[in-house]
Amino acid sequence: MSNSSSFLSSFVSPSLFESVNLCQSSLVQWAVFSNSRFREANQPRPRGDVSGWSREPQRAQRRGVQRLRERRDRDSDYRKRDRSLSPAQNDRAEPQVKKKKEELDPILTRTGGAYIPPAKLRMMQAQITDKSSLAFQRMSWEALKKSINGLINKVNVSNIANIIQELLQENIVRGRGLLARSVLQAQSSSPIFTHVYSALVAIINSKFPQIGELILKRLILNFRKGYRRNDKQQCLTSSKFVAHLINQNVAHEVLCLEMLTLLLERPTDDSVEVTISFLKECGLKLTEVSPRGINAIFERLRNILHESEIDKRVQYMIEVMFAIRKDGFKDHPIIPEGLDLVEEEDQFTHLLPLEDDYNQEDVLSKCPDTLEILDEGSSDSGEDGDGSGEDDEEEREEEEAEDDQEKVTIFDKTEVNLVSFRRTIYLAIQSSLDFEECAHKLIKMDFPDSQTKELCNMILDCCAQQRTYEKFFGLLAGRFCLLKKEYMESFEAIFQEQYETIHRLETNKLRNVARLFAHLLYTDSVPWSVLECIKMSEETTTSSSRIFVKILFQELCAYMGLPKLNERLKDMTLQPFFEGLFPRDNPRNTRFAINFFTSIGLGGLTDELREHLKNAPKMIMTQNQEVESSDSSSSSSSSSSDSDSESDSSSESDSSSTSSSSSSSSGKTNDLLDQ
Repeated sequence: MSNSSSFLSSFVSPSLFESVNLCQSSLVQWAVFSNSRFREANQPRPRGDVSGWSREPQRAQRRGVQRLRERRDRDSDYRKRDRSLSPAQNDRAEPQVKKKKEELDPILTRTGGAYIPPAKLRMMQAQITDKSSLAFQRMSWEALKKSINGLINKVNVSNIANIIQELLQENIVRGRGLLARSVLQAQSSSPIFTHVYSALVAIINSKFPQIGELILKRLILNFRKGYRRNDKQQCLTSSKFVAHLINQNVAHEVLCLEMLTLLLERPTDDSVEVTISFLKECGLKLTEVSPRGINAIFERLRNILHESEIDKRVQYMIEVMFAIRKDGFKDHPIIPEGLDLVEEEDQFTHLLPLEDDYNQEDVLSKCPDTLEILDEGSSDSGEDGDGSGEDDEEEREEEEAEDDQEKVTIFDKTEVNLVSFRRTIYLAIQSSLDFEECAHKLIKMDFPDSQTKELCNMILDCCAQQRTYEKFFGLLAGRFCLLKKEYMESFEAIFQEQYETIHRLETNKLRNVARLFAHLLYTDSVPWSVLECIKMSEETTTSSSRIFVKILFQELCAYMGLPKLNERLKDMTLQPFFEGLFPRDNPRNTRFAINFFTSIGLGGLTDELREHLKNAPKMIMTQNQEVESSDSSSSSSSSSSDSDSESDSSSESDSSSTSSSSSSSSGKTNDLLDQ
């Protein structure tokens, strides 16, 4: 610095040189001051002392702390990696890559995926060559669903015949769930076309009854669901569809009566409104097939109207319903014109009660996940299949022969058919107005001859279940006995079975059964020879059997009168069948029968028994005398035979003695002559 100053002093004036020295000294002082301030800033200070601090040192400190933290985090990450992976694995470790979202095939999704343009869809379909693949099955299912929905949406009165032909060309057996869902959705969205959809279902039901049954089951479940949820609109649409199916003879009228009874059990404004709508659609049909049932429904409506516990609007609806009934439902025909398309002999009526547990089979509305496709076999068998056709036929024939030899008879011990048959009979009986209508319905069912006895048993059971005896059942049983001999023989066998097991019945059932058989005997529907199984004695009767005989004969006496009944019991052609009823083999049994009939007020039937009991000692004495006389005669005859034999033997001995004496005398005379 001194060298530089001396060098400058040789060229610069003294005043200028002094000013330069002054500037240099000021620069040195500023540098020293700045260095000291920097050292003071980096020195630690006590907490709270912020004098002399500036923002730059604080920022620098923050950056340093942040760097330290980042370095510590990196070190901890490195340590973790070293623990989790070995060095060899660290070398092979690859950087993590984000997983891409797996793309789904739109054909295999449940709803068919997003919209696919027709050209692209045709191209995708052309690429699928394996008809047994899941993709092809899904595509065929979607095509079937679109075709069925399109046809159902287009149906009306004018084109229903063409729509039916196109529907039958589709595989509606496989897609019956789709068909049922499409029909129900279309009807619920357009109730005004319910008569068209019911006609469509009636035609399909005549060809495929299982499809009609599936639709009816889902309809019943929809109605029950709407009733539980108090959904009036759902109940209205479902009941309207059921009414039209009843008009088309797809559903039985018993279902209608059960629904009406349920709606009017606890009447509300909504339930009565649904009932009125229901009756408008099927009231004329019910009037024809079940007058007694519809009379009960209208009587219930009349009581509801008189109670006046519902809204005025609903009361007016009931009055309008009575006016419609009075006019004969002229504005509500059973089947509208142009929709009566099924012949009566082709109709198939389903008897499905309202309260049964049904499975709506939702699985039929979804595409099956299996790879088995209906109506599509192994058609691509190739040349090998053609070459080995004869061998396959021979093997098939051999297998069929083996199957025929190994056939096993299967017995259904669950009695499902029997329960269904009895339920059908019961519902037909309960829905009939009189016995003639009931007999007509039962005969029209055309059940096999093997069910004849079961029908008779069902009539008897229905009669026994009543609180009091109804003449309806006696007239019904008598009508069947007069129709065919098989029914009469069945009731004869049932009489004997019932008498043998009469102790199993309650008193009320026993009384109804006895009065039913009394009616059959009075009308000569069954022969009086059925009384042969009754043996009146203390050992062969029980309290139940005595009550049965008592009610039986008291009822017969009420029907015929005591004189005619006595005359019938004295008929000589029937006496062999009454020997057990009026026993004469033992005085004790005779006395028991006399006391029994006298105690029930029918002592006039035992006059001959009393005479027999009076004459029994004399008869016994005469029989004993006859026995004794026969014994004495037999003994006298035996003694006489003994005496005869003795006389014969004595005579023979005498003759022999005389002959011997004569021979001896003759011998003597000969000797004398010889001398």
